Amino acid sequence: MRNTPKFSTPSLIVVPQIGSSRLGYISVAEAGSQVPFEIRRVYWTYYTPNDVQRGGHAHRELEQLIFAVAGTITFNVIDRFGDQQTIVLDKPEVGLYIPPLTWRDIRFSHNAVLLCLASEVYTVDDYIRTIDEFRVLISG
Repeated sequence: MRNTPKFSTPSLIVVPQIGSSRLGYISVAEAGSQVPFEIRRVYWTYYTPNDVQRGGHAHRELEQLIFAVAGTITFNVIDRFGDQQTIVLDKPEVGLYIPPLTWRDIRFSHNAVLLCLASEVYTVDDYIRTIDEFRVLISG
């Protein structure tokens, strides 16, 4: 049985940034500390053209912590309560926690690299692919 998500709405999580402008930086995210779930999968996207919108889905069970390790990534999200917000990631030490039942549309700057820490391995049945199905699920 899966754990209850730590947050019920999308939330920013700041991880430690160690270093200096002279030497460079390292940021660390650890499961059970900054990451509110056990990490079961990691993936990244890159070279996404500016005119492409990705996302366009939600997940039934999956939790994610997403970082823009380079560039700028803009999320338009709708949470399980129907609240909408736009969240911009543009600092590599700031991640966006996305709980289950959160719709997301994503846009990328040309040089953006998205790094995702996920609570589960890929499962096609976990995806909610249409906004209409998502709205039915969150309405109860």
